[in-house]
Amino acid sequence: MKSQKVWFVTGASKGLGLSLVKELLAQDYLVVATSRTKRSLENEIGEVENFLPLEVDITDDKDVARAVLSAIDYFGRIDVLVNNAGYGQTGALEELSESETRRNFEVNVFGSLNVIRHIAPHMRGQQSGHMFNIASIGGLVGNYPAFGVYCSTKFAVAGFSEALATEMEPFGVHTTVVYPGYFRTDFLSEGSLQTAANPIASYITARESEATHQHEINGNQVNDPQKAATLLIEVSKLQEPPVHLLMGQDAYELAKNKINMLTAEIEKWKSYTISTGFDKSAE
Repeated sequence: MKSQKVWFVTGASKGLGLSLVKELLAQDYLVVATSRTKRSLENEIGEVENFLPLEVDITDDKDVARAVLSAIDYFGRIDVLVNNAGYGQTGALEELSESETRRNFEVNVFGSLNVIRHIAPHMRGQQSGHMFNIASIGGLVGNYPAFGVYCSTKFAVAGFSEALATEMEPFGVHTTVVYPGYFRTDFLSEGSLQTAANPIASYITARESEATHQHEINGNQVNDPQKAATLLIEVSKLQEPPVHLLMGQDAYELAKNKINMLTAEIEKWKSYTISTGFDKSAE
């Protein structure tokens, strides 16, 4: 068992994180799992020899530092990080208050950065490791009414992951940003998906988008979280893993459509784009 890698998974008490932790334990990996409440992890997993459940507020930098040190003390190292903790916030941009918006960024963006900040030194020191940052297809395609703030947090995850990949590469540490499509978890269920505290009646398309996600897509998602867990483990074994990893046929189609749309728009406005350079003939 000591030859197995040590995984550090945030947001592990439900959804994709829980599926991953269960699969890792089934394959005898050493697992550190975090959640806002330790009891939720213990209720789902129970007492397992190669499992360390930790109660962590990822928005608290000192709490994250404590958790990482606890993991190192317990298992001796961390080989794979999965920044999975996060939640969905819906509401048109005008509707959401500053506190609602900031909270989504605190958890989805700054929480992940806190974990990276404290795990990176250990991976850099051991000259190996793999960081998975779970974004969303909404981190590549953002034209969903009522999901603007959530998508912007995931665009941020994609952006810092690209930089992290180049920064950590010299130390033998890989980075993969993951863009899941719709997976059949409780992400869209009531209690998990946060809605605007003060909705504005004029935003009909936002309400329709929310209703579609909560009442039609929820429970009918086309992707299996168990297969996502298996895929992440498989990718962690690659010598040259991808920096960008789409998960799901739906994610693939949405990404291709975005690329085609962006390519067409870039070409359409090319004359405007290249018109800003200095006139070399006048120099």
